[in-house]
This record gives sequence, structure tokens and C-alpha cells, in this order.
Amino acid sequence: MQKRNAEAATKMNNTAFAILAIVMVAIAVGVFFYLRRRRSENLRRQFGPEYKRAVDQYGDQRKAEATLAEREKRVRKLDIRGLTADQQNRFANNWKKTQARFVDAPSPAVSEADGLVKEVMLARRYPVGEFEQRTADISVDHPNVVNNYRAAHEIAQRNKSGKATTEDLRQAMVHYRSLFEELLETAPATTKEERTTTESVAKKEKAHEH
Repeated sequence: MQKRNAEAATKMNNTAFAILAIVMVAIAVGVFFYLRRRRSENLRRQFGPEYKRAVDQYGDQRKAEATLAEREKRVRKLDIRGLTADQQNRFANNWKKTQARFVDAPSPAVSEADGLVKEVMLARRYPVGEFEQRTADISVDHPNVVNNYRAAHEIAQRNKSGKATTEDLRQAMVHYRSLFEELLETAPATTKEERTTTESVAKKEKAHEH
């Protein structure tokens, strides 16, 4: 009788442990998917149209999100800073001169606009090396205008081989200006705290994966 009771108790304990294990796994899975969904929402909100572009480019949401999160991590390590009032005024005046020059010399003016955007980026401590990396860095804090920068650059490249029309060049100036005006701010468009939100969520998700 005692042996039977002991076996029954053991069986009940094993069942309880099994149920507890299942509940804990279910909770862990629930937390994992919650953090993944939250990470996706944060990235979608932060990167806006750039999020959709990345998903379309990679054809895989997780791969796209990993790439965007890596961009954010890289830019967070950079010493991005706002412009001083003197720098802002100097760059604004240079842009006015470039824009006025477009009337008589559109082709050189577009080249100047491209160079001016690079100068502002340098002043704000953005790296200005390879173009694709440049746009990736810009997309973190300026996702709504980075595609304009790509379009302007493409026109500027065609202009070098004489394949851009005057209307193309005018559009390039409009595109360059949209990014230039955002970069001209005396403070970063996105605060450091806002930039790190997605990364914090990503770290929590990674911890639960292990």
C-alpha cells in the first residue's frame, strides 16, 4: 500500500514538473515573440520608408531588421553633433549661392550641391566614405529624406556622363536640399535616447534566444 502511494506521489510530482516545464516554455516563447514584435514596431517607426525599402531589398523581414539594427548600432558609436550657429549660417549662405548659380550653370551647381552636403556631413562628424555606407548612416536619423539623397546622387552620376536633362538636374537640387535642410539643424534630428530604444529591445530578444 505504501509502495503504491509512493508511486502515485512520484507520478503526481512528475506530472506537476512536466506541466510547470510546459508553462515556463510557453511563457518564454510568448516573451520571445513579444520582444520580436516590439523590436519590429520600433524599427518600423524609426526608419519609416527605409524599413520597407530594406524588407523589399532583402526579401526577408528578419534579415532586413538585423541590417537596420546594425546601422543603428554603428551610428550610435559615432560622435554625431549639431552645428554651431556660425556653421549653420555659413552653410546656409553657401547653399543660397549654389542655388542661385543653378540658373546659369545647372550642371556645376549640382556638383557643388553634392559637395556641400558632404561638407555638412563632415561638420556633423558623419563619415563620408563609400556612398552606400554614407546613406546607411544617414538613414538612422534622417530616414524620410535618405531616398532623396540616393536619387540626387544617381542623377549626379548621370550628369557626369552628360545623360541628365535640365529637369533632372533641377530635381537633383530639390533632393539635395531636402537632406541639406535636415542636416543644417543645430541639434540632431533624433536624440541618443531615442536612437538606443530599438537596440535595447534587440539585446533583450537576443538574451531570451539563449
